[in-house]
Amino acid sequence: MDDVSIARALHVLAVLHWIGGLWLVTLVLLPAVGRMAEPARRLEVFEAIEGRFSGQARVSVVLAGLSGFWMTWRMDAWWRFAEPGYWWMHAMVALWAVFAVILLIAEPLVLHAWFHRAAASRPEAVYRLVLRAHRLLAAVAAVTVAGAVAGAHGMLF
Repeated sequence: MDDVSIARALHVLAVLHWIGGLWLVTLVLLPAVGRMAEPARRLEVFEAIEGRFSGQARVSVVLAGLSGFWMTWRMDAWWRFAEPGYWWMHAMVALWAVFAVILLIAEPLVLHAWFHRAAASRPEAVYRLVLRAHRLLAAVAAVTVAGAVAGAHGMLF
């Protein structure tokens, strides 16, 4: 295998872990936590479980970004960003950037403290906000992943 093949394998594994985890949190964890009787306890349970995943997601997002950059550089594929048929390249970079900012900057510096303050006074509203945000990100990720796989296999040209 050459370096691009290794980078592609690492990229797919990183995206699988990161987006698969997002879908698990969105489609399984949050609804299960939402059925708990005590709204104040919902966010505590959610954070206890999701907090373990967020560190792993940080590693996956960094690995996805580095491997994606490496492949683009090595294949000299920068021109794809100028072609409308490669919209999925823009979608991948945009989705990656959103998660990189959330996981690497906003969450540790701002969101974690805000989450605790807001959850103490408005647990139900914070839970609904977290659920909506995860649903939106999961939907955008689904379109991005489908577009990237289809595009990488020549289906969108």
